[in-house]
Amino acid sequence: MSLPCGIRNYSYASDMAIFRTRWHWVLLGAFLIYLFTVPLYWNNFWLSVANPIGITIIAAIGLNILTGYCGQLSVGHAGFIAVGAFTSAVLTAQYNLPFLVALPAAGLMAGLIGMLFGISSLRVKGFYLAIATIAAQIIIIWVITHLDITGGFNGLTVPRAEIFGITFRSQQSLFYLIFIVAAIVVFFATNLARTRVGRAFVAVRDNDLAAEVMGINLFRYKLLAFFIGCFLAGIAGSLTAHQIAFVSHEHFSIANSILYVGMIIIGGAGTVSGPILGAVSIGLLQQGVTYVSPWLERTIPSLEPGFTSGLGPLLFGLAIILFLILEPRGLAHRWALFKASYRLWPFSY
Repeated sequence: MSLPCGIRNYSYASDMAIFRTRWHWVLLGAFLIYLFTVPLYWNNFWLSVANPIGITIIAAIGLNILTGYCGQLSVGHAGFIAVGAFTSAVLTAQYNLPFLVALPAAGLMAGLIGMLFGISSLRVKGFYLAIATIAAQIIIIWVITHLDITGGFNGLTVPRAEIFGITFRSQQSLFYLIFIVAAIVVFFATNLARTRVGRAFVAVRDNDLAAEVMGINLFRYKLLAFFIGCFLAGIAGSLTAHQIAFVSHEHFSIANSILYVGMIIIGGAGTVSGPILGAVSIGLLQQGVTYVSPWLERTIPSLEPGFTSGLGPLLFGLAIILFLILEPRGLAHRWALFKASYRLWPFSY
């Protein structure tokens, strides 16, 4: 975190700290208090909007670690989310295992599958790696739809998450479950970017040949990036399955994978805040389209059939184009410029 004008660090520990001033800690505490009291004054509608956004943040952070930090372009992220969702669904619905076992198992399974397909990143990159990850999603969905244990094309009913006798059924209880996990993931990603592993990821992204010459093991770090990114995708998939209490292959289409890539483009790839800003922006955009579409149909009866159903993808594509042209570093860069412009705020001290 950048420091305000006139303040500097006097030790390595303070320089490496995420929150460096008293006001940083005060603002963090105020934000956490606000976040975890939200269910007390938000209605079910807004909580039903916030909960999927929280899950999306977890998945987007995973993709950001893989693509934004390590530079391994993945356009099959929804496939790895599907692995986590169906792993958790099978373990809880078919084998009656507790949610606390299914959640990490879903992440582990998705991470291992991600490493399997990540082997291709050692031989190809860029456009060819993107094609390989698309193939990974196609293969994953094909396997899911042809296994009896996953319900095939019919999908699978999933029991609600339960921890120590507490069943997460209402939107309020799901909010706490989802955002506690999301907070842990954000903290993990923030620290990962500052470690030796995070710096190795950035070196591989910027120039893998130079990174290898400096002694960075490309095989190790590329596969590690695939494991971490897909592990978080699996965690998001598990939460998705238990939130909606049903999983089907239709929930994890290639369009969803493209949506995740768009999120880190709009939010800002290679930053901690980018996936959060991108997930929130796209989530609110989708909700806005859902709200506006019926109004447009009533107001303009002459609209072609199906026009409003295509409004969401139209706006999403337009947003990506505008950001690539006008702000290629995403909302995170714009937020950094905003903070720099007001670095003399009293709250910065």
